[in-house]
Amino acid sequence: MRSKNDKYFIALALFVAFLIIFVVIKNRPAKDEFIASEIKASMADIQISVSTTGVVEPQNRLEMKPPINGRIEEILVREGEKVKRGQILAWMSSTERAALLDAARAQSEEKVKYWENVYRATPLISPIDGEVIVRAVEPGQTLTSANPVVVLSDRLIVSAQFDETDIGRIKVGQKAFITLDAYPGIKIEGVVDHIAYESELVNNVIIYNVDVLPRQMPDFFRSGMSANVEVVEKARENVVIIPLEAIYKEQNKTFVTVIGKSGNATEKREVEIGLRDEKHGEIISGLTFEDIVVIRGQNYIPRKKKTGTNPFMPSRERKK
Repeated sequence: MRSKNDKYFIALALFVAFLIIFVVIKNRPAKDEFIASEIKASMADIQISVSTTGVVEPQNRLEMKPPINGRIEEILVREGEKVKRGQILAWMSSTERAALLDAARAQSEEKVKYWENVYRATPLISPIDGEVIVRAVEPGQTLTSANPVVVLSDRLIVSAQFDETDIGRIKVGQKAFITLDAYPGIKIEGVVDHIAYESELVNNVIIYNVDVLPRQMPDFFRSGMSANVEVVEKARENVVIIPLEAIYKEQNKTFVTVIGKSGNATEKREVEIGLRDEKHGEIISGLTFEDIVVIRGQNYIPRKKKTGTNPFMPSRERKK
């Protein structure tokens, strides 16, 4: 004969099983159920863009090498400094002058001044307006005409790589946006400055280098930084848009579903679509701001949590 505790546990187990079955059946959507939402067209900007990666680098990189072999006596610039064309960047002695000055220093200071006036140092002059991005040597260092003293850059750009399927969408003068990996929260406006005519093969993919020039050079721009580039192919401002989920095609025509004038039944409305981005489409004709557009989804879309799922609690009526 079963004890009272056994009967109690059996009854509790049956109750829990009944409760689980009830909740599952109540929350299971019907096969023909659709989840619909109502929206209205809005006014906004829309654009089509092409995205890729790139790297910050000088558009023209110039290594300043000495015209003679010898020794650097003085460097007048440092990294990050702006220079002008014709500006003296450094002074250097030829091998012979350096030997004469060293011998004079072993004698007296007057001998040094004499040879410094008789045998002048050779200046290293900047041929362009630009910025010093590398200072390769220090005073007193000997070098040959093959060793760069400083490296100049006329301006920093982002060299972006576009594959052959996208290069036809890129034009000189198009607006672009640059985002550095080191500063993901800052978007820098730029412009397409140059498109390479010769391709390169990178990882078995044909690519073309495109120079994107920032409109304003940020202080944190440095050569070698990784960047993401978005080139705007087409753009419209202050146009009527709706989500792409509301747009569908039938027999090569484009339609949306709107609520009729009666306010109850829905009707199919043909519309003309312009630009499309990843989420929205531009409405050229067929729809006004007063029209209510219906977006219908299938029943496998996750449903929002509802109140009244407890069979022992009163449930609220669903709003129509």
